[in-house]
Amino acid sequence: MNKTICKKLQKSIEGSVLTKNEFREFYSVDASYYKIIPRIIVIPKNEKDVMNTIKIAKKMRESVTVRGAGTGLVGSALNDGIIIDMKNFNSMKIHEDHIIVGPGILKGNLDKKLEEVQKFFPPNPSIGSFCSVGGMLGNNSSGSRSLKYGSVIDNVVEVTFIDGNGKKIILPRDKKIVKKITEFASKIEKQKFPKVSKNSSGYRIDKIETENSAHKIIVGSEGTLGIITSAKLRIRKKPKKRILFVVEYKAMRDAARNCIKIRDSRPSAIEFVDKNTLNKIKFSFDDKSKCLLFVEYDERVVSSEKKLKSMVTGKIVKKLDSDEEILTWWRYRDSSLHYSLKTTKKETTMPHVIEDAAVPLNNLPNVFSMIRGINKKFNTKSIIYGHAGNGNVHVRLTSKEQKSTIVKKIATEYFHEIIKLNGTITAEHGDGLARSEFIKMQYGSKNYQIFKDIKAFFDPENILNPGKIITEKSTVVKNLK
Repeated sequence: MNKTICKKLQKSIEGSVLTKNEFREFYSVDASYYKIIPRIIVIPKNEKDVMNTIKIAKKMRESVTVRGAGTGLVGSALNDGIIIDMKNFNSMKIHEDHIIVGPGILKGNLDKKLEEVQKFFPPNPSIGSFCSVGGMLGNNSSGSRSLKYGSVIDNVVEVTFIDGNGKKIILPRDKKIVKKITEFASKIEKQKFPKVSKNSSGYRIDKIETENSAHKIIVGSEGTLGIITSAKLRIRKKPKKRILFVVEYKAMRDAARNCIKIRDSRPSAIEFVDKNTLNKIKFSFDDKSKCLLFVEYDERVVSSEKKLKSMVTGKIVKKLDSDEEILTWWRYRDSSLHYSLKTTKKETTMPHVIEDAAVPLNNLPNVFSMIRGINKKFNTKSIIYGHAGNGNVHVRLTSKEQKSTIVKKIATEYFHEIIKLNGTITAEHGDGLARSEFIKMQYGSKNYQIFKDIKAFFDPENILNPGKIITEKSTVVKNLK
């Protein structure tokens, strides 16, 4: 079948069709711990190429999985059929309060162009220089400043995509599709959705509050409902002044409790790092310090400093108000993932499937207690960092015991407890291979059925990234490298 479908693709599209082993190997991995070798790679040149690829795949019953820059941490862009690489869709038009972009543009390039006109696109993943905007839309990415500015889903105005029939749809312009989406939204059990400020699990049908927000169904859908070809994103004026405080604490629970108070002072970011990152920073911290909070304000900086000093329970060790210093210290925080990988020996590294949960901020101290309990029960050690102001922590476990059964037990127990705390199993990295099987547990049977109906509406033959979000199979420990 490979030869037949390749011939059809080569005749029908202007872009590239690749089948050599070296290309298939390259596209078999991303930044996750998974590996799946695809049969064919398509690099479309234009929108018509995307439509034709999907139409041919539908007819031949072959899967199509969209890929951005390959920086995903849960295997969302991996599959065994056709991989469609959107790197040629890298256009960008800047307007006064929005930009129109192709999904292939890298966030780093976007930031540079916006900097020239003193504007910015708020979501800022720590891997931001290297990730694509399409991947950010697919995962509903966030970053450190989501506390003030929200996730991608809160900053998208319009989405153009190709559905599983090869049909071009523009939301929220297409009123027939909008009507169907609002029908789905009216049926959900909203109380089953996580009570958190950021969430990338399942389909975000809970965000469809009016017809004008119908496009949000595509954000965070991981290419399972359609392949995005362009998006209109809201941009903002760059803040005139920023100030960053670094606060050290002698216990992680103390930092977690203090976050609850600090959030009331309306910072743009509250970020957390544990001893692993702290030890890599060239600064003389107290030997008893166990963690740091990075607290940033980008308005009313004088009054904000007074508020912070009246409520902080840790010790403020740095006050930074020059752009250069602030950037230097944010690089320490943004390097936490790199530090965690650098510190961990290869033979003790566990697949990181529980690395992105979020809970209501009041429950954050409970998450730290739960992680201690998992370490004790499964004889693991943990490295923790993340977006504490959103109750979102990234957890990296290490252990000499590498059995996949242990990984799955830890994931099941952790996610069960997170859901009991009204949290989400993934706040910004998506479900992918690591978490899709737990979505029904997250949302309940009724909402999960609505998710299945949404999938069937946009992709009736289940060719778009099958096995992600909607799945009957367990994939959390399958296809690990």
